[in-house]
Amino acid sequence: MLSGPFFWLTAFYLVYCARPTDLLPFLNNIPLAKITGGLAAISLLLSAGKTPRKFKDRPPEANYLLVLIILLFVSAFLSPIWKGGAVSQTLIFAKVYIAWILSFLLITTIQRLRRIIFIQAASVATVSAAAVIKGHSIPRLSGVIGGFYSNPNDMAFAIVLSLPFCMAFLLSAKGALRRILWCVALVVMMVALFLTQSRAGFIDLLVTGTLCLWYFGVKGKRFYLVAAAFSLCIVLLIVAGRPLMRRFSVITGDSDNTRMEEAAYGSYEERKLLMVKALEAIGQYPVLGVGVGNFAVYSGMWKDVHASYLQIAAEGGIPVLILYLMFFSAGFSNLRRLHKNAKHLDHGMTIFAGALKATLVGFVIGACFAPEAYQYFPYFTVCYTSVILAIARERGLLESRTIQWRHSARARLAGAY
Repeated sequence: MLSGPFFWLTAFYLVYCARPTDLLPFLNNIPLAKITGGLAAISLLLSAGKTPRKFKDRPPEANYLLVLIILLFVSAFLSPIWKGGAVSQTLIFAKVYIAWILSFLLITTIQRLRRIIFIQAASVATVSAAAVIKGHSIPRLSGVIGGFYSNPNDMAFAIVLSLPFCMAFLLSAKGALRRILWCVALVVMMVALFLTQSRAGFIDLLVTGTLCLWYFGVKGKRFYLVAAAFSLCIVLLIVAGRPLMRRFSVITGDSDNTRMEEAAYGSYEERKLLMVKALEAIGQYPVLGVGVGNFAVYSGMWKDVHASYLQIAAEGGIPVLILYLMFFSAGFSNLRRLHKNAKHLDHGMTIFAGALKATLVGFVIGACFAPEAYQYFPYFTVCYTSVILAIARERGLLESRTIQWRHSARARLAGAY
């Protein structure tokens, strides 16, 4: 059903996640993201009224995101710093809502959801491989791939947010060849992560990886995953992780590299100052902020604050920060609802629900150390939770609150006697 709009939606995800313009330079002058996103929206409009889900059925998190974007536009037009730049940056970010709502309306089966998540996971793995091959000799893989992958911290963030999905595909894959390919993808992504030398990315990896091993390894009784993961981490730390470990060592003062110590200390002081500047911006412009992308100008340092929560509060104001927190909180609420009905879910839905939980937790922690307020991947993740919950509801897999209350009441009575 609605195969045309869904085809263009998958094309948009492919363009955004895989960056074909960087892998195939002759595509540089073609605005593929605008073309695919526009065609998906047009196709959906031409099919108005035929979708199983209606726009009125959108979940609350969709409204949070819409109001958040509207407030960012108001902030941009009233920006005390640079109105034109803020409007331009907000327009770029606003496309995420189109992709979000199209995804919710068009991803109506678990097979379609798997296809979209597959595009993200496989694309990040491919980009990681290309970055390692093209830039293994370039410090931190900086600028090897364009777009948001050009920044080492952003690339590490994208890798960590996609690793749980690769793990989910590995565990649900049929056939030895597919399992081998997913194992290779995981190794390549880990290598790329270590080569970025991103300390925030590594901390985020520890959190996300621990959750993955808990869900898939311990609770899933696949203890071999825990042993394999620890072995892989040790090998990668020895082979590719020395520069990353040196970046950590300069923080504690254990490094004998004076130049690296000075650089790391300078980076630490700079980030601390940026946080102070962000708090000043929030205090000075608490309602509408300084406008998207304008904090770098406001700070006078031409750099973003390395904390997504401070970033969006400084640039959009406190009301936008509240909506931002409500939006991601809704993702966790969706997953809690699925967890309460886990006994009704099939194996595939359970695996991907676990991967989504690991990804979301990884994001909310990683967002404390990186300026990722406008990267699409976290918003896609919340969309996936909304979609999988809607699919479960449409398939009659969710117990109503009344039934759940009755079950809990009976259990309490049984315990009393």
